[in-house]
Amino acid sequence: MHQPRPSSMRFQVVHTTSYFYSEPVALCHNELHLTPRNTPTQTCLVHLLSIRPPAAKIEEAVDYFGNQVRWFTIGEPHLEFSITARSDVRRAASTVSASEKTQAWEAVSQAARAASEPSTFEASQFLYDSPSIKPCAELGEYAEPSFSPGRPWLEAMVDLTARIHADFTYDPTATNISTPLAKVMAMRRGVCQDFAHLQIGCLRAMGLPARYVSGYLLTQPPPGQPRLVGADASHAWIAAWCPELGWVEFDPTNDVMPSLEHITVAWGRDYSDVCPIKGVFVGGGRHSMRVSVDVRPVEERR
Repeated sequence: MHQPRPSSMRFQVVHTTSYFYSEPVALCHNELHLTPRNTPTQTCLVHLLSIRPPAAKIEEAVDYFGNQVRWFTIGEPHLEFSITARSDVRRAASTVSASEKTQAWEAVSQAARAASEPSTFEASQFLYDSPSIKPCAELGEYAEPSFSPGRPWLEAMVDLTARIHADFTYDPTATNISTPLAKVMAMRRGVCQDFAHLQIGCLRAMGLPARYVSGYLLTQPPPGQPRLVGADASHAWIAAWCPELGWVEFDPTNDVMPSLEHITVAWGRDYSDVCPIKGVFVGGGRHSMRVSVDVRPVEERR
């Protein structure tokens, strides 16, 4: 007999990225999206950052989408450096289920395009093309079977999520961050980033707002629960908007509506807005990178 799922959980997240160079790097500048967001279902209690060698200068701010961003510079020569982000996060279960009743998807599209209310205007910004998600005819053609005339928005969303999960194979060797969506569709292979971009592209092709969500998954699930794909590194999924429910999340890689197991770090139009770590460096020769993510439940003190 399965135990009932808790209404909330607390997690410790350790995300380490290490870079190795064949020749010294004289200078590097980096931008980080590693701080978990505070949302109606999530609170970041603690966030600590360790950089080796030590950064000469660190700045932080909130970006256009409300994400916490940090910038830092390492000004001493180095053959390797590492960034470790440690976060303590409390996550509440989602209150939205797949059985919720929503209006027809065409009405959602019309409301988003009208942008007559502040919340609708915010959603309407995610209707348009973005650097990593360009329009192509295949996106609309793939989406259409899920969006038959008059079908309720949430029912269509659940169907599209399930189809992507069934039709595409998770393959970390098939793509990289610059692989275009048209090639992902042709190969029917990719990783969570690709599947999130694919679903967003399909929705925008149908006139529906959707945004990219970057975060983490619980590394080891509770007894009796399946281990989700993508738990050993940063994960990606999407959020789509409708007037009745606001922003609702979907994970096409695992065919689930995210809840306790998903920890949100940042969101934007696509991966380019929320890349966990990106930067430029002088020198270095050949280089390699190693990433590890560990997400573990923490016992709450009573």
